[in-house]
Amino acid sequence: MLYITEAQVREALPMADCIGLMRTVFARLAAGEALNQPRRRLILPTRSALHYMAGSDGRYFGAKVYATNPKHGAHFLFLLYRAEDAAPLAIIEANALGQIRTGAASGLATSLLARPDARTLGVIGSGFQACTQLEAMLAAAPSIERVRVWSRSGERRQAFAREAAAKFGKPVEAVETAEEAVRGADILVTATNSAEPVLESGWVAPGAHINAMGSNQARRRELPADLVARAGLIAVDSVEQSRMESGDLLLAFQDGALQEEAWRRVIELQDVVAGRAGRQTSEEITLFKSNGLAVEDVIAAGLVYERSAQAAP
Repeated sequence: MLYITEAQVREALPMADCIGLMRTVFARLAAGEALNQPRRRLILPTRSALHYMAGSDGRYFGAKVYATNPKHGAHFLFLLYRAEDAAPLAIIEANALGQIRTGAASGLATSLLARPDARTLGVIGSGFQACTQLEAMLAAAPSIERVRVWSRSGERRQAFAREAAAKFGKPVEAVETAEEAVRGADILVTATNSAEPVLESGWVAPGAHINAMGSNQARRRELPADLVARAGLIAVDSVEQSRMESGDLLLAFQDGALQEEAWRRVIELQDVVAGRAGRQTSEEITLFKSNGLAVEDVIAAGLVYERSAQAAP
């Protein structure tokens, strides 16, 4: 059994490859060839929490287990097994794995739902997930010419802009307000830990595509209800999991009388991959609400394992 480090994960899992893996696994979900079990949480009085989620895809199955504490951060591991005989194959340090596959899922959604002439990207957030989200957007939408980023810390957003511009060779501007990041953006990413909306619906232009990935808890959201209502297409990675933890949708749909009607508007990314749904007009706002699925981790972990095993002495 292999033990695979964060550095090995980064070496084995380039973003472009991972976006391809996300396309494959959502196609397999659409065909009924992959399985996903939603996240569960064990929360302690100390506010430490254990999160666990499982899935299977082809030759592999496994579980991601991670522990978090608001004051002390998060620690991720992925346990990979062989589907044929349940043999344990690898323990994988999974902070980078989660960052990359989360970015890749947004990248896949963007490649399918954003307008092909998208030029401007707005990013709200400059933390743990923001860099891989930006990397995925540039890989999925090569037409992007400029990036604007805003986060609450002026120092962090300036550093993020400098580092991203140097890394990706694109103009990245740190702006003074969230509105500046959002107005005129063809593609928008929200990657924050905010419990309240980080933008206003009126800032979002017709035809924009939005990737909202910061919140996966039922009482937290990054998007206001009126923006969710404006979206012509709402895609999620899993409706089952979204009904448990997508605060952006749960809080927007909380009117009991209309709740089920609102949920009928929500489709899964697998439906877009399979060609059963998609953008209808250039003026339509499209939204991908990402929570992260274990089956995404499984397919990414499988490739990391294979490449790490080949490289092992």
